[in-house]
Amino acid sequence: MELLTVKEVAKKLKVNPTCVYGLMKAGHLNYLILGSKKVTDFELQRFLKEAQGKDFTDLNNVKNLEV
Repeated sequence: MELLTVKEVAKKLKVNPTCVYGLMKAGHLNYLILGSKKVTDFELQRFLKEAQGKDFTDLNNVKNLEV
């Protein structure tokens, strides 16, 4: 298992760190604090699987994408 920093998660998701903090605050991305906030690689994979087909534009009102 690997621990990723917020900056590393942001780079993998191709978003800015503020977006990652928003996902954490809204409860979409679980994390732990070990000096600073960290995300396990397993958690990132879980999030990506569950995020498929969803619109995260409004983190407090995530919607399913319509085809």
